[in-house]
Amino acid sequence: MHVARLSLTDFRNYRSAELAFEPGATVIVGRNGQGKTNLVEAIGYLATLGSHRVSSDQALIRSGADAAIVRALLSAGGREVLLELQLNRQGANRAQVNRGTAKPRDLPRYAHTVLFAPEDLAIVRGEPSVRRRMLDGLLVQRVPRLAGVMADYDRVLKQRNSLLKSARARGIAASQLTTLDIWDERLVELGAELIDRREELVAELREPLAAAYRSIVDDDHRPELQSVLSIDGADPDAEPADAASAAPDGATDAEASVRAPTAERFAAALASMRRRELERGVTLAGPHRDDVLLLLNGLPAKGYASHGESWSFALALRLASAELLRRDSTTGDPVLVLDDVFAELDRMRRQRLAAAVGGYEQVLITAAVLEDVPEPLSDRVIRIAGGEVVESPSTGGQPSHDEPAPSARRMPSEASGV
Repeated sequence: MHVARLSLTDFRNYRSAELAFEPGATVIVGRNGQGKTNLVEAIGYLATLGSHRVSSDQALIRSGADAAIVRALLSAGGREVLLELQLNRQGANRAQVNRGTAKPRDLPRYAHTVLFAPEDLAIVRGEPSVRRRMLDGLLVQRVPRLAGVMADYDRVLKQRNSLLKSARARGIAASQLTTLDIWDERLVELGAELIDRREELVAELREPLAAAYRSIVDDDHRPELQSVLSIDGADPDAEPADAASAAPDGATDAEASVRAPTAERFAAALASMRRRELERGVTLAGPHRDDVLLLLNGLPAKGYASHGESWSFALALRLASAELLRRDSTTGDPVLVLDDVFAELDRMRRQRLAAAVGGYEQVLITAAVLEDVPEPLSDRVIRIAGGEVVESPSTGGQPSHDEPAPSARRMPSEASGV
């Protein structure tokens, strides 16, 4: 799969932009703050329904605008599909597929991308929420239906937390809070599926992670992933060494096979923690409290890995994600996006990364300086300045103003069914 065209209206610093892409590698060049990352961020949003830089959609809408529109024409196996997304300041976001009404959560069925950015260093060194977001973004691309499960889980979690806070304020004892049982059932139903899906994904990532890491570093530092589950008593806020000893994936296969089903363990955890939850007014177990432990040579990467090793681990995780999507897909490779990555790598890792991604159908690269990008990936160049395309291969070096971009058309109103 590759992105053939991208149109933006009022997205980030772009009032309007229209770009054409080809298969292979394309470098988007511009000084910092000019908008090159905003272009690939828009593509990534269609695949994951989220930004790799911010948690709120509001930051994606240009200042002074009521909505932002992203349109991408995707080509795969000789077939094309047009995806359109409108992000609104007020009200729900809206989407279309081939001009027909769709739900935003339908878009990842068609758009598959893997984006690596400087922010990904936080996957190794940051908080558990960063690693959860990485796993969930990949899950949504592989099983788009899970976007709805995640949204439903978040809604139930908010309702349950609200009830806990209200009970704490009113001094209600745990034994008197029978209405909590209703929310527990729904939380367990949704949360157990998410926990199981994440554990399956962690297991599937291990082999391609090891291969990707070796391809970048040319050494075997034994990169490993272990689930850290709050329903089994693990504390994601513990120090890395403590988390390593508590990670349930450290058990043998025989021990893991006799564990009770996830739903039973989740329900038991909620029951045992109810008094503590009432004291704190918050839900203390569930996928929203889980983590995945990253290990190098048997030690937690967070706290032990060097800067270069952390970069290599984060990059290997993204390449492993791309390999899983490539295996799953009936539409070809995912689009690989490398956002300001080469500036952070030494010469050896640059060359190894270029070799690792060279076989993918489309690679989009952003860079402040073209010289940072290895020569095999820099044949096609798009230059960005001040939220405008100032040079691209499709315009012979000059931006095209012959006709307005189709992104200028707003989507139909809710009254017309979108």
